[in-house]
Amino acid sequence: MKWLILRRTSQLMVLGFFLLGPLGDIWWISGSLSGSLILKVLPLTDPLVFLQTIFAGHPPADMALAGALIVISFYLLVGGRVFCSWVCPVNIIADCAAWLRDKIGIRGVLFFSNSSRYWLLAMVCGLALAFQAAVWEMINPVTIFSRGIIFGLTGAVVVGATLFFFDLLLGKRGWCQICPTGAFYSLLGHLSPLKVIASGREQCDQCLACYKVCPEPQVLHEPLQEKEASPVILSGQCTNCGRCIDVCPQSVFTFGSRFSK
Repeated sequence: MKWLILRRTSQLMVLGFFLLGPLGDIWWISGSLSGSLILKVLPLTDPLVFLQTIFAGHPPADMALAGALIVISFYLLVGGRVFCSWVCPVNIIADCAAWLRDKIGIRGVLFFSNSSRYWLLAMVCGLALAFQAAVWEMINPVTIFSRGIIFGLTGAVVVGATLFFFDLLLGKRGWCQICPTGAFYSLLGHLSPLKVIASGREQCDQCLACYKVCPEPQVLHEPLQEKEASPVILSGQCTNCGRCIDVCPQSVFTFGSRFSK
């Protein structure tokens, strides 16, 4: 489970660096996932927060603009929705709820279409335009949960529990299916050079282990089942989590370049 261990290490390290300030007065990183400063010099800005600011009609500060460009460039390079699987703290909650659902045999009640997250992304931008403010950030569960963990707010427990039981009882990884942050990063993922490749698909024995663990199983169909198609998972909805690489008994998958033949 190499990639699972690396993902969890990455998620916990990100939170750990943010917690160094409030808990240990070591301010290597100040702020939160919405906006932060590394070593009081390098700005990082959540691109979706920045986009809402633009739609709200507020001219962005130079630091916010620079921070957004840095974050966009990074995720454009490494795979867009890598944020969802390697950074976002809600991913841990979603994985725990999905594991428990499978253990006790709960079947989904709510199923969201692949376009749902994009409709919610459009709604987020529309709210900012209508109210001249980043309205979504007031109710965004990812923002509330991450800030609550970093700054010790009890709201994080409430939001975390709500997301857990939403995923457990109503729909497997239900929030991730509609999250507008994931929708934004998936747009970057369409252009990213780092991809998962079904380079050994000739050895695939149709055990479906990859489909069972993949948070976005629809992205596996074309590279696995359509032999005339590229073996590269080109969909921006792939989170580059490495789950398929971990579980495949035939070692079908690997990380590589979108330009691989």
